[in-house]
Amino acid sequence: MLNLKKLKKLKKLKKLKKKNEYAQYQENLAFEKELNVLRNDFYYKMISMSSISLIDFMYQPLDVLSGDAYSARRINSCTAFYLLVDGMGKGLSASVSSILTTSFINHTIDVMKESNSFDFHTLIDDSIKYIKPILLEEEALSVDFILHNDKTKLLSYAKFAMPAILMQNENQEIIKLKSNNTPISKYIRDFKISYYNTTHITKYLFCTDGVVENSTRFKDRLYAEFIEKDFLNSFTKEDMKERLLWKINIPDDDITFIFINSIDIKHTVISKSSFKSNFDEIENANEWYVDTWESLSNDVKLKHNAGIVFTELYMNAFEHGNLAIDSNNKHKLIEDDIYIQTLQEKQKNCNKKIFVTVNKVSYNSRDYIITKIDDEGKGFDTDILSKIFRNTKIYNGRGVFISRNASLGIYYNHKGNSVLFLHKI
Repeated sequence: MLNLKKLKKLKKLKKLKKKNEYAQYQENLAFEKELNVLRNDFYYKMISMSSISLIDFMYQPLDVLSGDAYSARRINSCTAFYLLVDGMGKGLSASVSSILTTSFINHTIDVMKESNSFDFHTLIDDSIKYIKPILLEEEALSVDFILHNDKTKLLSYAKFAMPAILMQNENQEIIKLKSNNTPISKYIRDFKISYYNTTHITKYLFCTDGVVENSTRFKDRLYAEFIEKDFLNSFTKEDMKERLLWKINIPDDDITFIFINSIDIKHTVISKSSFKSNFDEIENANEWYVDTWESLSNDVKLKHNAGIVFTELYMNAFEHGNLAIDSNNKHKLIEDDIYIQTLQEKQKNCNKKIFVTVNKVSYNSRDYIITKIDDEGKGFDTDILSKIFRNTKIYNGRGVFISRNASLGIYYNHKGNSVLFLHKI
């Protein structure tokens, strides 16, 4: 009798385990699908024009199915589009509305880009017409449509009940651009687009309600009370993230924000050099970089991490950039045990150089070391960066992944022949 009860219990536990495993499997698939809908054309990339703009993202859903969604799209060489969507409420309904809206907008942008007919007003108008029939009677969406031209410095925006855009100017002043439209519901009829000249703006923060409405470790105080000061004191996304997560302690809503810092590094150079594309110069470059850091910090771990990143990214510039050996070919050469021999042969006919610049930027009583490595190769498809970071186990890009983890971030230009990374001292 006892054995029979025990057997039934074991069968029940086994069945429950399978059920939980299946549920977990479905949740993982749902989250993967959600990530596929979100589009990010600036994943670990920089916009390099009159200044260098570093674009960073934080997307931390509270549940597997999030009411938040975002996208960042490159419209052309000087224009970027940013989208934030926040489904009011929680659960499946809010998530479905957000994902459908984001998916439609990204598809519309793809079609417009293919036909060279991108129009900001039409994009917003078509998006509203698409989502209105899908929304329930009492349902609404908060959405940010933001378009920025880095050449003309014009920011165009249509904000539908989203938190204010925070911007910082050259005088360390905060400018707020508040919502100029009501939430998107079944009954919305028209909308407004506003404009702002960003010539003197150095930093931007776009965020969803989940950021400002999160409760904090300080009794009865929401993060909205702290966001402006934290934004002002943050030089990078990691600075902002650290301040945010410390204050809210335990998140009670989805957290999504886009952090952009435009840095003029022309007058902050502390060291620069160029190196030929050969093995001897690799050692010389590493020694030069180590010597540069000796006068910057006494932190052994920090200098070690900076050296790791430099070595990895310099080798990428040498192998993949100037010598034009792609990842697949590299692994084949290694398997055939002729990799070093091939590099030695290729370097004989290579007159291209690698250029390294080290800058020191002071901000909020801290110094940031910015290292930039440029090669003279053809570059690479930088869209593969998102694949590297989302699936490091199977993708040939471990060096880039290691570099990201050992720094405050790495950023490639659109062409892929220039990379920048940061450390804080």
